[in-house]
Amino acid sequence: MKLSRPVSWFLLAFGVWSWVVWTTFAKNLWKDGSGLAFDDGKPTAYFWVHLTLAIVSFLLGTAIGVIGLRGVRAHRAAARTGGGTDEREPASRERESA
Repeated sequence: MKLSRPVSWFLLAFGVWSWVVWTTFAKNLWKDGSGLAFDDGKPTAYFWVHLTLAIVSFLLGTAIGVIGLRGVRAHRAAARTGGGTDEREPASRERESA
């Protein structure tokens, strides 16, 4: 499957955005002074649930960002080698050439 250039950039941007947002969230969770995340210095269920949420989001953001990065790099490589960026399905190109 080929990704279009805009979709590739969107996925890459989403991956970066995810890391920025969830890094900030994890830092704020760790510094929580309201008593939700820590009770007498011990992590609460709130802390563990939200830490798990942040970790899963890091992993998904990374995977989505890597897919976007691979798409962007493929488009750049195709442009350098003159491979073109014909993003139509192979079947539609075959019909036109017949």
